[in-house]
Amino acid sequence: MTVRTIYILLLAVPFWTGCFLSASDAQAPAQEGPSVSSVVHADTTEGLVAAQGLVVSGHPEASRVGLEVLKNGGNAVDAAVAAGFTLAVTLPKAGNIGGGGFMVIRLADGTATTLDFREMAPAGATRDMYLDGDGEPDRDRSRVGHLAVGVPGTVAGFLMALERYGSLDRAAVLDSAIALAENGFRLTELQSRHFNQYRDTFLPFPSTVKLFVKPDGANGEPTYFVPDETFVQTDLAATLRRIRDDGRDGFYRGRTADLIVAEMERDGGLITHGDLANYEPVERAPIRGTYRDYRVISMPPPSSGGIALVQLLNAMEPVNLGALGFHSAASMHRMAEAERRVFADRAHWLGDPAFVDVPVEGLLSKAYMRSRMVDFNPSRATGSANVTEGTPPGVPHESTQTTHLSVVDAEGNAVSLTLTINDWYGSKVVVDGAGFFLNDEMDDFTAKPGAPNLWGSVTNENNAIAPGKRMVSSMTPTILEDPEGDLFMVVGTPGGPRIITTVFQVVTGVLDFGLTLPEAIAAKRFHHQWNPDTFGYETAVETWPGGDFRETALDSLRAMGWDLDAFGNTGAVSAILVQEDGTLLSAFDTRRDVTPVGY
Repeated sequence: MTVRTIYILLLAVPFWTGCFLSASDAQAPAQEGPSVSSVVHADTTEGLVAAQGLVVSGHPEASRVGLEVLKNGGNAVDAAVAAGFTLAVTLPKAGNIGGGGFMVIRLADGTATTLDFREMAPAGATRDMYLDGDGEPDRDRSRVGHLAVGVPGTVAGFLMALERYGSLDRAAVLDSAIALAENGFRLTELQSRHFNQYRDTFLPFPSTVKLFVKPDGANGEPTYFVPDETFVQTDLAATLRRIRDDGRDGFYRGRTADLIVAEMERDGGLITHGDLANYEPVERAPIRGTYRDYRVISMPPPSSGGIALVQLLNAMEPVNLGALGFHSAASMHRMAEAERRVFADRAHWLGDPAFVDVPVEGLLSKAYMRSRMVDFNPSRATGSANVTEGTPPGVPHESTQTTHLSVVDAEGNAVSLTLTINDWYGSKVVVDGAGFFLNDEMDDFTAKPGAPNLWGSVTNENNAIAPGKRMVSSMTPTILEDPEGDLFMVVGTPGGPRIITTVFQVVTGVLDFGLTLPEAIAAKRFHHQWNPDTFGYETAVETWPGGDFRETALDSLRAMGWDLDAFGNTGAVSAILVQEDGTLLSAFDTRRDVTPVGY
């Protein structure tokens, strides 16, 4: 019996039998809210089909809450905001109200917009604040602790989305998250293991220890979190309740703001009451492109993701990529060479558009990417030392951890939402009395031109630190329309700079190589980002036979001059595809607790 058949059989049974969990995600229901009455062990190459609405996120409870909102009459924006606030409770390593993110919205009438609620540098930030006495970056200061924190934007962004494009009030989208924080939720196996792995990292921060480190046992030995344990966060529940009752003033002013500023003052952080009160999200026109007559809608600067994705697709469009073969040496060589050139452009040109002129139109030009690929050698790797940024038309010649969720509702509204606090658990600092982690997004600025950040990613002067500036991001929340202009796909992923290449490979997997969406998600991934000059490829992923890398292809890449570097896994794709019959298809990404649910 297939997942599709099981789904159809369950359409007539009560509410939550439409909620599906992977075997690794199966867990007891939370103490509040509807329970999961049926668990289906999905074949990752088949996926999940829904008739009316679908939510896919990085945690089962967040997906459940989002679907509950859809079934109670909310639209895709309401569901995305509800699931996003729930991720702040159930996925503290990446879900957040102490960080920021980007949201791409496509309404049922075809209009589209984006919301930028990226973190900002505090007013007290300075250009060289992370350089040591020798003028070199001190990465400990920009990645761990209070000085690493940018002004959070998530709460302001969620509330703007709800006010402008939602249909429900704050209570309707926040009450489930509050209940999960107040009464607790069951830790998955992955979560309990992750808390325990970071135990020593949390120890320097007393406010973090209170929540995320178990007290030592009677014999003085450490004790640890276990799967299915109920995890309660009463301080976070109170914080969310203030947001529900007072809106943005419940976070950026009043009690929560006082707690954030007190935490900053405890150990050299820069965020002030003024920084919080002055934070504003920005609604921006989306990046748009086309690929084989499909229409791409993605995030503009300060995200680099939308521009980079369209550039990569533009580089592939003149080629019959499918004829080269999925995961063949020829196709991966060409795709990685495009990635090399696009990341060189990213390092040079991208920045906060409020501070620098980003040549968006030139970078998106199809002719420009053809010119960037003119020196492509089909039998030899170029070498990053021989590749610099290009000169887009109209420009004078001169020399980040996340989580993603996607939603489609019964009317055809769609949301692609990526959230971040940068590294796992951000700065590792929990706001004492408020119960949430603060980001370490200041590391995404250029501490020194050419110096790599946490992700090994390089940027230059356009991304230098300045008060009130937003740092460049790789987040790539994306929506695709089919050649007729109808909704086709909603896609995004976490993974630092690998976000861009992961979304690129999922899109080309479906459009060029004829993979199903579940196959494209399950397939192993590869990555190149210009510097360091290594071709990274996944190893620690279970996939379908055709989704693996063939040793002969890897040997051919080595013979072409590629420096291959194996890594465990990357990303956690949350995607929805509209099938020809109008039903919605999603899939589990087993790399994390990604869970699609639908009805």
